[in-house]
Amino acid sequence: MRVITYGTYDLFHEGHRRLLERAKALGDYLIVAVTTENFDDARGKLNVQQPLMDRIKNVQDSGLADEVIIEEYEGQKINDIQKYDVDIFAIGSDWLGKFDYLKDYCEVVYLERTKGISSTQLRNEGAGILRIGVAGTGRIAHRFVDEARFVSGVDVEGAWSRDAGNVKDFVEKHELDLAAGSFDELLDKCEAVYVATPHATHVDYALQAMAAGKHVLCEKPMALAEADVIRLRDAADAAGVVLMEAIKTAYSPGFQRMVAVARSGSIGDIRSVDATFTKLTSGDVRELDPAQDGGSLAELGSYPLLAVVKLLGEDFDDIRTTAFVPHGDGVDHYARIDFRYPHAVASARMGLGVKAEGDLVIGGTKGYLYVPAPWWKTEYFEARFENQSENKKFYYKFDGDGLRYEIAEFGSVIRRGERDTFRLRLSESQWLARVLETARAQAHVFG
Repeated sequence: MRVITYGTYDLFHEGHRRLLERAKALGDYLIVAVTTENFDDARGKLNVQQPLMDRIKNVQDSGLADEVIIEEYEGQKINDIQKYDVDIFAIGSDWLGKFDYLKDYCEVVYLERTKGISSTQLRNEGAGILRIGVAGTGRIAHRFVDEARFVSGVDVEGAWSRDAGNVKDFVEKHELDLAAGSFDELLDKCEAVYVATPHATHVDYALQAMAAGKHVLCEKPMALAEADVIRLRDAADAAGVVLMEAIKTAYSPGFQRMVAVARSGSIGDIRSVDATFTKLTSGDVRELDPAQDGGSLAELGSYPLLAVVKLLGEDFDDIRTTAFVPHGDGVDHYARIDFRYPHAVASARMGLGVKAEGDLVIGGTKGYLYVPAPWWKTEYFEARFENQSENKKFYYKFDGDGLRYEIAEFGSVIRRGERDTFRLRLSESQWLARVLETARAQAHVFG
């Protein structure tokens, strides 16, 4: 029986070895395909640290592969299975169902993930895998774990939630090693924490984690008051750990490039920024619960405000906010924040249960940039000019749900021994909190 399996095999560890052992046990000849850098990039795999030849040697040195080949392009698996007369295709269970289409060519086996061992060997060797614990088990936490598998050098160790039943189901669904019975237990088992709990709890859990010497990636909004971000920043400084706000747009390649193009002078001096983010939601949901800091400003404001601060900076002269609050509801369903800068104006619009065109338009003295909806997942934008023959189109990747970009940057900043990232500086997170605090306090409310 001939078996084939595929992987990146970056920073080869005991988890890789166990997976290859299980694959080899399925037959008597094991073919291992190692992905190229270009293919990893094409499929959205980030932060691969070792070159291809080193990763091939990792597999060869394991003594488990009878043959090592290279995976270079989408669709190659079908050709390989036929070319090498393969009987069984084996892959980790975190890809469950993804490769069922190969059942037309051979047997497909999903191998259970090896839990709780992948970081020990690497830490001893000095390469290091960053073990991350997840605080919270809501929708964004599920997406975080799914996206983390596309980032080399990180491992989601386990999770904790105030609801023990939720955390048990979460850990089982994602085949994690730890269903922590307390936040302290989660901290004991990891080097970093992703805080994805309700808004009002972000500050307390982040402070606890940093006091324990853990790096923190905190879901947006990191805080709804400027003073709280200052407390968090000071705690990170005192503990010597990394603190980052998880606004996925800030770390995505397309958004970063769009900001660079806008600020390069190619459309002249920026005179206006108009950013909109709305989504439909209704009923008894957290986003509309005043007891959980619901409302369009708290829930969605981070995204259009990110565009404003990245494109125009932190030093505005005036800010005015208008919000629509349905009678007796208690939270804003739609809000608009208008800024006046010394040489520009900006408008940030957000809505829950309200739908509007979610685009981003940046006006300049020579032309403008148009980023179509959903601009917060920037894959494409246009530079448009008076002379249309000068127009230019830009295309960039936005893989998956986009959280992999913030996870990759978080791991990279820690690995480089740095404390901040230009993609979203702590000073900018402080600015976001200051604006949200001001907007929620001063909003002219109608409804």
